[in-house]
Amino acid sequence: MDRWLFGVTVVLCLLGAVMIFSASAVTAEKVYAHSYYFLVRQAAWLVLGLLGMFALMRTDYRKLREPAVVYTTVCVVLLLLVGTFFLDKSHATHRWIRYGPVGIQPSELAKLAVILYLAWFLDQKRRSKAAMEFSKQDFLQTILPAAGPVLIYVCLILLQPDLGTAVDIVLVATAILFAAGMSWKWIAAGFAASLPALYFLIFHVSYRQARMTAFLDPDSDPQGAGFQLMQSLIAVGSGGFTGVGLMESKQKLFYLPEAHTDFIYAVISEELGYIGAIVVIALFAAYGWRGLRAAFAAPDGFGRLLALGITALVLSQALINFAVVLGMVPTKGIPLPFVSYGGSSLLVMLLATGVLLNISQQATET
Repeated sequence: MDRWLFGVTVVLCLLGAVMIFSASAVTAEKVYAHSYYFLVRQAAWLVLGLLGMFALMRTDYRKLREPAVVYTTVCVVLLLLVGTFFLDKSHATHRWIRYGPVGIQPSELAKLAVILYLAWFLDQKRRSKAAMEFSKQDFLQTILPAAGPVLIYVCLILLQPDLGTAVDIVLVATAILFAAGMSWKWIAAGFAASLPALYFLIFHVSYRQARMTAFLDPDSDPQGAGFQLMQSLIAVGSGGFTGVGLMESKQKLFYLPEAHTDFIYAVISEELGYIGAIVVIALFAAYGWRGLRAAFAAPDGFGRLLALGITALVLSQALINFAVVLGMVPTKGIPLPFVSYGGSSLLVMLLATGVLLNISQQATET
């Protein structure tokens, strides 16, 4: 196996477990009367995810390009996304399928389904040297069939509603399409066509408009829409160079909302300081380096696009999370891969890494 990629993944997971306990112990004790509540649940998902990662690491990734596997995956995830609308809401959204204490978020599974489908379809349609030209023929034969299922997923996720995950899927899909040879003209045209829809989704939905206003001027509503961002920046600034010490964060004590999930990087910055924050970024940079290395050394086009899509998924999600915590983009609920609390996200990231490790192993053998 790629020991660097495997090691970075395990270190991120262990760091996440430690920081989840640090960020959630007080909240869990107050709400659930058990300070280990979130840690135990995350550990259960971690064990399940590691088992899945080891299984996929030892499974030839070429088996994933069988049409039966691709179509089954795409259809099952589609049914799960549709099924969320027939279940009770959770936090005023239709994002979860729950069975007793276990809940899964189909939109996380949709990320893997999109990567698998695009890698398989574009590998079938790949052209040896020429890029996709700006022509009607390419649109009907390649781009429309490739983008169709992705847009269906995106629309269903937007209806949940979950704009952040939808944008993340679009970014990953664009990266795969570009790597497969799609002309930059198509990318520019798609971006221009999406601007009106993006404007409507942000400025005609009250809570998103409030988040945008808070992003531009957090001081305008410090106790309302700007509260989470301001508390995040206070946490990051309080850490200084070396941090206040593990378990010593003040902002996690009911000041910073979602401290153990989407804003766990703020707690890391406060407790471990600039040094800890940079180490986390370095770990993701190492993941990206090994992921791209596996993609470039993959023995076939399918493996190359699959590895690139997985790497793009992890890095894009990490970059968005960093940017949100540091106030560089409006607040969105995007977890930090491997680190934030969340079973569905952790499971999907570990399964994807298992496939990436197998691709890297095949590339080494070749």
